[in-house]
Amino acid sequence: MAMKIRLARGGSKKRPFYRIVAADSRMPRDGRYIEKLGTYNPLLAKDDETRVTMDMERVNYWLGEGAQPTDRISRFLEAAGVIEKKERANMKKGEPGKKAAARVDEKAAKVVAAAEAATAAEEAEKEAAAAAKIAAAEAAAAPAVEEAPVADDAPAEDATAEKAE
Repeated sequence: MAMKIRLARGGSKKRPFYRIVAADSRMPRDGRYIEKLGTYNPLLAKDDETRVTMDMERVNYWLGEGAQPTDRISRFLEAAGVIEKKERANMKKGEPGKKAAARVDEKAAKVVAAAEAATAAEEAEKEAAAAAKIAAAEAAAAPAVEEAPVADDAPAEDATAEKAE
């Protein structure tokens, strides 16, 4: 008989609650099981002590009998320190898909372009400041040429006013 330590779903719709059970692998997920080993409530906070409860003595017994834990149960057992952490084979599973990777690349390109634009603006500002300093130095070094003020003639009065007199 191929034994598994797995989750059997309970609870209502949208409110899952799982029993950790030792069952024959040929039985349905929520069907007949040999022994209840604990509970798992995914609705509780991850650091809550009652999120996963297991009878470790019975779990060790079933592991000794050759029962194979499912992926989720093996993670629980690794966290509890019952079994050693194993290397996960599929490291690409958690990586983003093609579209998400394209969005990340576009965002990175925008950031690089913005950084280049900022450095170009700084360089242009430095060049403008240097040109202003040079112009100020040339203006100070050149002899000041004073222009004679141009006398503004008074505007001519209307010719009609002169004729009237």
